[in-house]
Amino acid sequence: MSNINSKVIRSSIVGVLLVGLFFFGPSSTVCAALKEMPPKHQRNIVFILTDDHRYDFMGFTGKIPWQETPNIDKLYEQGTHFKNAFVTTSLCSPSRASILTGLYSHEHTIVDNVSAEPENLIYFPQYLQEAGYQTAFFGKWHMGDHSDHPRPGFDHWESFEGQGVYYNPVLNINGTKTAYGDSTYITDLLTDHALDWLETRDQKKPFFLYLSHKAVHAPLTPAKRHKGVYDDKPYRYPSTYYQTLGDEYRDLGWPEWVKQQRYSWHGVDFAYHRHGTLDDYVRAYCETFLAVDESIGAVMDHLEREGLAENTLVIYMGDNGFSWGEHGLIDKRHFYEESVKVPFLIYCPGLSKGRQTIPALIQNIDVAPTVLDYAGIAKPEYMPGASIIDLLRDGPVAWRDRIFYEYYWEYDFPMTPTVFGVRTDKYKYIRYHGVWGSNELYDIENDPDEQINLIAKPEYQEITRELARELFDWLEQTGGMQIPLKRTVKHPFGDFKNPNNL
Repeated sequence: MSNINSKVIRSSIVGVLLVGLFFFGPSSTVCAALKEMPPKHQRNIVFILTDDHRYDFMGFTGKIPWQETPNIDKLYEQGTHFKNAFVTTSLCSPSRASILTGLYSHEHTIVDNVSAEPENLIYFPQYLQEAGYQTAFFGKWHMGDHSDHPRPGFDHWESFEGQGVYYNPVLNINGTKTAYGDSTYITDLLTDHALDWLETRDQKKPFFLYLSHKAVHAPLTPAKRHKGVYDDKPYRYPSTYYQTLGDEYRDLGWPEWVKQQRYSWHGVDFAYHRHGTLDDYVRAYCETFLAVDESIGAVMDHLEREGLAENTLVIYMGDNGFSWGEHGLIDKRHFYEESVKVPFLIYCPGLSKGRQTIPALIQNIDVAPTVLDYAGIAKPEYMPGASIIDLLRDGPVAWRDRIFYEYYWEYDFPMTPTVFGVRTDKYKYIRYHGVWGSNELYDIENDPDEQINLIAKPEYQEITRELARELFDWLEQTGGMQIPLKRTVKHPFGDFKNPNNL
């Protein structure tokens, strides 16, 4: 009996009905799919994930005139850019869990960065293993009480605890800890090890490589060869940078928590409780990304050199976006565009056409169905997302016309409240829980910077009610009408390694 089929599924959160819907379905689905899937449909897959990389900080977008990302740009030149890619929760662990499980945060219940993952989760690489794929994980896992122990679904495993460090890391390699010194840089190390694995893998099996970088998470630390590359380069502040100041704020209708957060850990005036300038942070962010861009180039060069490029699907994305001054904020968590929107590029000869831009609304819950689809495995019915493979082909495709969002208040970062939201091509509705203040409605078609909150205007009451109904319908239909609570407490010295020590 397979590992997945014999897995004991338990859930005390969503109830027996939802457990059956979300977790019991995949066993028969996988078995049926394997019987129908011809071997020729098995193809190689590379998934590259970065941390805190927002959707428009790439050379080809022109957002930052001086930013250079030649390998990302080449990926766009040869592939497809999904310009409206979103995460369901703009926070590291919840987003990564949604990628790996294909579930919303309230379904997989990983709603913060410190709690252990439930034992009942199935990660999509487990289905690839069942289909005969050789699988490997390299880099940041960041789920499960910061643990780096090997997880199900991967034949080869290399990770580090929690956020990790940029220099001289300690890797857990298949259960054995290995320390690196001599100014070893984590982005380079992970890339080298991933390429070594590609060289030594079983050549008779299709492969799935998951390369998960620490970069570009704070504290921003470029490789030594890149430090200072962008010295003195200017950063043009966003249009909403100053609009939490002065009397003009009252006319914008922004919530009070947004105004107050400006002076907090996640605000531009005291970012990370340090006295660095926003310009310095942005320059370090772009310098830190240079090594990631080189990593992408190294992986693509290897595929070309070994003759693998023509039958390999390559996906690049960020785990969440990041604000650099919009609404007076830095960081993510909130439902503003720069926080929830991520880069998403696909290279797939025969499907992606090169310099192709697709405007469809996609989300991180679509990654698992897409990878499984490409591998010839039917999507488990419990996954709410969909494969984007058909979007790459010519012809009309039935697709969603709105995306949903959730973020749950964190004890350690209390500045951002619990957030629920829905976004269409025209409007965005944001609803807050647990704060005394205004919800938000934006006409993002005419107000893409989300400057003017329309929530109190009489002429927008009907659309507000409609979007609110859709939001609650989504929560009810997917088992999200409760907030998943986690057994964690804040240690006085910031140590979360033992969250059950109450």
